[in-house]
Amino acid sequence: MAEIRRIGILTSGGDCAGLNAALRAVVYRAVDGYGWEVVGIHQGTAGLLARPVDAEVLEKSQFTGMLLRTAGTILGTTNKGDPFDYPLADGSRIDRSEEVIDGYRQLGLDALIGIGGDGSLDILRRLAVQGGLNLVGIPKTIDNDLGHTEVSIGYATAVNVATDALDHLQPTAASHSRVMVLEVMGRDAGHIALSAGIAGGADVILIPEIPYQIAHVAAKIDALKQQGRNFALVMVAEAVKREDGEPVMHTQASGAVTYGGIGHYISERISEITGAETRITVLGHVQRGGMPTPRDRLMASVFGVHAVDLVARGAFDRMVAWTGRQVVDVPLADAVAGYRAVEPEGALVRTARGLGISFGDR
Repeated sequence: MAEIRRIGILTSGGDCAGLNAALRAVVYRAVDGYGWEVVGIHQGTAGLLARPVDAEVLEKSQFTGMLLRTAGTILGTTNKGDPFDYPLADGSRIDRSEEVIDGYRQLGLDALIGIGGDGSLDILRRLAVQGGLNLVGIPKTIDNDLGHTEVSIGYATAVNVATDALDHLQPTAASHSRVMVLEVMGRDAGHIALSAGIAGGADVILIPEIPYQIAHVAAKIDALKQQGRNFALVMVAEAVKREDGEPVMHTQASGAVTYGGIGHYISERISEITGAETRITVLGHVQRGGMPTPRDRLMASVFGVHAVDLVARGAFDRMVAWTGRQVVDVPLADAVAGYRAVEPEGALVRTARGLGISFGDR
């Protein structure tokens, strides 16, 4: 067993439901199981860049109330400020990685548990390799696109929110004889759109992994009308491109370029071709909040306990994962390199097609 007395934990990248449940699991297992002290680092790597380092000792008493049921993260998080390419106010960029490593050492940590997606975990791993830090990763991303794990924290709740949205849109669509278009997140993967679309009874699901033609979407909607249906539900993943192959992007005030707007495009094109009255709903960050589903709480708890046990065994440079109904761990390098998109011929796509759902490709 590794000689461990004090470990750190941070959340990095976009927030999602289930992070506080993971923090709770780490604290409970580390304190009760091994008698360790757990230091929570605020705002991801930004907390390690701060001087003094922005961190606090986490106690079990902090997790006895509503935190298990609360989305977001009590430690805060950031998806900006890559320490290897850190932006300064004058527009220049510098490498601040050694400052992050020094922050880890100032806290007197024996190991670090990082909760993040592929980008965050890749940065943390590079820091660990450079500084000789003991690192274990926990996967979290609503996109569910991390390699080598079937489930990531936050995905189940995002799917639940998107399914709930379809449940709310169906009655008003039927009442007004409308086509409702729902745009959901997912970055470059269509997992949320596919799963929620099936669960919520969508008639059309558009995902970036399957090229579409708007004429096929219109034909599906016309076919529903001929069958006596006065409404339709269309699910669109944010990374779906326009018919000309161009993505629909927005530039934020910070300069960041993000997806957003494909739902409006699809809605307008459907209306132009079919003459149907359409409405668009963009869920956006609603999918990141809300009460975590039992599935997300469960996975977060499983991952948190296993991550602490890996630290105790001295099994570093690993990421906890879920596969084959078992918690496992995989090399962190493999996890961040193994992108997992929707399989166009996979079980869920076949299921959707079997239910008569159109992907706009035929």
